Amino acid sequence: MSDDYSMATLKTLNFDNSYLSLPENFYQRLHPTPLKNPFLIGFNPDVAQLLDIDPCAVNPSVIAGYLGGEELLPGSEPLAMKYTGHQFGVYNPELGDGRGLLLGEVVNKKGERWDLHLKGAGKTAFSRFGDGRAVLRSSIREYLISEAMHGLGIPTTRALSLVGSEELAMRNGMMEPCATVLRVTQCHIRFGHFEHLYYTRQHDELKVLADYCLERYFPDCLQTEKPYLSMYKEVVQRSASLVAKWQAYGFVHAVLNTDNMSLIGETFDYGPYTFMDHYKPDHVANGNDHQGRYAFANQPSIIQWNLSCLGQALLPLIERDDVVVVLDQYSEQYKQAELAEFRKRLGLQLQDEADEELVMSLLKLFALYSVDMNRFFRCLSNFDGSDASTAALMALIKVPAALSEWLIAYEARLEQEVASFPIRRAQMRAVNPEYILRNYMAEEAIRTATEGDFTLVHDLLMLLRNPMDERSEFSRFSAAPPEWAGGISLTCSS
Repeated sequence: MSDDYSMATLKTLNFDNSYLSLPENFYQRLHPTPLKNPFLIGFNPDVAQLLDIDPCAVNPSVIAGYLGGEELLPGSEPLAMKYTGHQFGVYNPELGDGRGLLLGEVVNKKGERWDLHLKGAGKTAFSRFGDGRAVLRSSIREYLISEAMHGLGIPTTRALSLVGSEELAMRNGMMEPCATVLRVTQCHIRFGHFEHLYYTRQHDELKVLADYCLERYFPDCLQTEKPYLSMYKEVVQRSASLVAKWQAYGFVHAVLNTDNMSLIGETFDYGPYTFMDHYKPDHVANGNDHQGRYAFANQPSIIQWNLSCLGQALLPLIERDDVVVVLDQYSEQYKQAELAEFRKRLGLQLQDEADEELVMSLLKLFALYSVDMNRFFRCLSNFDGSDASTAALMALIKVPAALSEWLIAYEARLEQEVASFPIRRAQMRAVNPEYILRNYMAEEAIRTATEGDFTLVHDLLMLLRNPMDERSEFSRFSAAPPEWAGGISLTCSS
């Protein structure tokens, strides 16, 4: 690879579009529908470097033209993927990329293959009754949350750019400005891709897709006796690990349909997500989720249910008994992964049989007194047993005395650890963020952006990229959320 390639631009990306080698009925080929007068709002330099793009050499008008749909990126071959899935537990055969296009796959100088997916690109054959557009409100939320999750170490898709426009679309009885987000990830294959081929009895094509996924995403599984089963095991393990991280940070995805499940275990397709301001196991983040199917506490079991749907779809390739065995292992995998996450947040490097009870008793306190778990853990990072550090923790709970017994148990557990307080504090501050993307922060950014001021969008992206680092000028974002934050209502259109 030449040195010049390390300084690529959008015009010189190294495209190699392998998905087009799959049968033509897997997708629809079409170009994006141009937005009216597109303009660049945000550009993520960290993601640009994944693609070997020099962030200092970008031209805003050129980016807006390409990612606003006016021109095709040289080497890109856009397509809309066909898939189906279970939405709120009900199978829907009519799904597919209804407002986004896979522009193509870029291979960087490391040999990594990255999908570029333009969300808000216009109508496709799978748009149903939609207009194929994404509005600025939801686009800002996805642009910010993908980087916020990455900053926390939670597997996620990421976003290269946010492009606005003068075009308007109707949402919830109001006209809103349209935008696009360029989503970047190594995999856009969803559980629903396999469900589509299974339920339409295209079992030969199902094998073609599985072979493609093995070669591209799970090459190590090809060396095993049962490659398809090995791939399924890996998907189950990654999914268990992913939801464990969600639960440890109070993240609610809110639309865990099977078509929103990534094959490689990333957080995918952001909608009315939230990080809970106050710990409530029954919290429902989606106003369209009337039955509370996707409540926070339900997420681990819903992921297992979704994995069973994938297992069903893979039955032409895997024995049913093998699927059952793998699924039965999920609960323990999730339990151990969640405990490992909380050990890190508590500053525990060693393992003790009593750790699970220590964690569960703390979560019970969180639930009973609606504690802000992320502010609590950050404060706990400074706990050294002194009166001052104890008082700081007590101030975060409505009934301070309720925390006393747990703190005694926690101090006793810390005595088993080898690390000194300064080392433990540094370890804990590396996993307990000073800042998370709360809904009110995104809402403030949306309100000012709608008025033409994108400063807060830029500031939040910078802040959330390194959420563990304290920034005095943004101290208000580490404080308790304002009272009005509790009145924010989100739906699938968010």
